[in-house]
Amino acid sequence: MRAGGPGSAGGPGPDGVGDRHLPAPSWLGAPYPDYLGENWRASRIYLRDDDGGAPRHQTEYAALVHETDAAQVVAKSGMAALWIPGFVDSFFHVEHARAWRQAGVALVGLDMRRAGRALLGRHRDDIRDLHIRDEEIGRAVAVLRSWGARSVVLIGHSTGGLQVPLFVARNPDAVDAIILNSPWFDHNGSELEKHQLTTLVDRVGGRLPTLPIASLKPHYARSLHADFGGEFHFDTAHKPVDNVPVLAGFFRAVRRGQAELAAGLDLEVPVLVAHSSASGSFRKPSAAELAQTDVVLNVDDMVRLAPRLGRNVDMLTVPGGRHDLALSQASAREFYTERSISWALDMTSTDTRY
Repeated sequence: MRAGGPGSAGGPGPDGVGDRHLPAPSWLGAPYPDYLGENWRASRIYLRDDDGGAPRHQTEYAALVHETDAAQVVAKSGMAALWIPGFVDSFFHVEHARAWRQAGVALVGLDMRRAGRALLGRHRDDIRDLHIRDEEIGRAVAVLRSWGARSVVLIGHSTGGLQVPLFVARNPDAVDAIILNSPWFDHNGSELEKHQLTTLVDRVGGRLPTLPIASLKPHYARSLHADFGGEFHFDTAHKPVDNVPVLAGFFRAVRRGQAELAAGLDLEVPVLVAHSSASGSFRKPSAAELAQTDVVLNVDDMVRLAPRLGRNVDMLTVPGGRHDLALSQASAREFYTERSISWALDMTSTDTRY
């Protein structure tokens, strides 16, 4: 446990949220029903920072997704976990949240600005500087601290797995441990493509940030959704099952964030980097690859760059894991869920073990 961080039990957090006796901050909206179920709610976190991608004449927000009694669960255990989704992604991980709850921990999701429940305008994930999302992550953590969380675990998936360590590097006392679920540490392509594409997009992305330069194919998302034979139900307005353009400004922001990571972040908090046992074809994955491999990113990049996070990094290989390990087939997701929750409890415990 890290003492004295923003919103810790020792005092109020950013904007005074850490004091449970204060009224809710002006940037936090009232909870409203969410499609995940009758015991799920979403609350808007209104935002003020802009990297140039904010829709005109609209107030941006992120969506904090939580169960109705999340604050009570957090107050009882003193611990919370915050899920940060990836690119073209959203929080709908009800089964995973149930496992955390059985361990006494509330899992809360954060759909960040311009994505998922917080999409405004026509440009999904029009993010031009990854650090802009520090604002909503920081405010979400502050809400969890105000509920009584003495320990907060950040869980980042894919792009969120890059976003989270960058946030912690800039806010070293904000959280107590981080779990990276198939983090996007490097571009999934050849070395030649990595260098040439990065140089080109760094020039173009600053001038034409909404220029589509590639597209995310629907194979993986469709393999997950119940309408296409998958196991999971999610709102396809939040996580599309069609081709989605990748914008030049977004890719530029990601490559710059990846360069920060590659240079070394020197994180002090404990980190768990979890990844599948194998990668499959990104362009034309087979049914077997969709079921049992990461068909989005290269797991070798995750293993290679994990040491750049800091000195306190543990690795977890998930046999047969999909890109989102929590959405793998039953045996793989149960393996990931049990191991990651157990790791988080160990890392945040103050008990002496012999």
